[in-house]
Amino acid sequence: MLQLADREGLEVVTMKRESHSAKETGQRPVFNEIIEELKQEKFNAILTWAPDRISRNAGDLGKIVDLMDSGKLHMIRTFGQTFGNNPNEKFLLMILGSQAKLENDNRGINVKRGLRTRVEMGLWPGMAPLGYLNQKLMDRKCQIVIDPERAPIIKKMFEKVVYEKWSGRKVYNWLRFDLNFYTRGNKPLTLSGVYRIFNMPIYYGPFEYPRNSDNWYQGSHTPIITQELFEKAQEQLKRDRIVRENREFAFTKLFTCGMCESGITAQEKYKELKDGTTAKYVYYSCSKARDRNCKNKYIREEELIEELFKVIDKVSINELGMRIKLEEEIKRFNRLQRLATKGTPKYNINEDDVNTREYAKYVLREGTPLEKRELMGHLRSRLILKEKKITLVD
Repeated sequence: MLQLADREGLEVVTMKRESHSAKETGQRPVFNEIIEELKQEKFNAILTWAPDRISRNAGDLGKIVDLMDSGKLHMIRTFGQTFGNNPNEKFLLMILGSQAKLENDNRGINVKRGLRTRVEMGLWPGMAPLGYLNQKLMDRKCQIVIDPERAPIIKKMFEKVVYEKWSGRKVYNWLRFDLNFYTRGNKPLTLSGVYRIFNMPIYYGPFEYPRNSDNWYQGSHTPIITQELFEKAQEQLKRDRIVRENREFAFTKLFTCGMCESGITAQEKYKELKDGTTAKYVYYSCSKARDRNCKNKYIREEELIEELFKVIDKVSINELGMRIKLEEEIKRFNRLQRLATKGTPKYNINEDDVNTREYAKYVLREGTPLEKRELMGHLRSRLILKEKKITLVD
């Protein structure tokens, strides 16, 4: 095209490259720049290989024709044709642009029809899920085969959940730190990737296409697990999720491990006492997300609260963020007293009589998990837990 411009004496003001699809209107930043610069009269013609390089949609084509109508675009020069600002050439440009759109639409329909035919035959239509490999032979396109390296590990993941009652996170830690497991892209499997595998029925046969369409097909590939194993894993993960959702810990996600900078997680432990009753204890410890072998010690919730009392004594009252909340609680109490006694309250608390630090400690000791979390969330400093001690870091 540069040789054509040189041969015909066309002055090239600027060259622009566009890598976005021309299928959708207004989605190409470089094309949008060209439109704006034509409006600003920085140049008055376009030199391009073919009309379908300019547009494959009616919206962008309309912008080009409008610029011709307004006299700001004098000519479009392609390798084999010239389109000037006259009715016949503009009409031809619109026909060729519409033809490009028609070809694009038909191509999309043909691709969808081909994919639908394949899935009806039980063939997986895209990149093989982890544990399988795509066939590279053209006569076996869309067929997936067992990955001998990763398929046995996928099966063990389901077995760990069903027979050993492992959680998704424990499976994730096992893959990452014990097996050093990597995907085909040579990347460690993420926690969300672990749960995604557990939710894919394709490992025992059926699959949904397109996603969330509720259109299910029976795959013709070799299963890695049985349907029974898949369903039992679903039941176990569901029970684990219900227990996790019902268990509310006050101080998770508020601390950072002082040794490996992982988050701090919590778990409940139960101990049967001599009198036949059962005592419940809550322990906080490093989640070991960054270092599987982190040696930071666990701490009981009662000990953690005692450490937080020391933090309360150190920080400023304003940083506690409790002054406004405390005043609101006292006003609410006084208002209820006046309503109950018809204007002559038996008790009337003055805000200045209440110590904000003591109230904060009361919330840590007696408040709900939400109130405790809200209180500690006011701190502007980071809380670091190391060797059962809490420090503040700005």
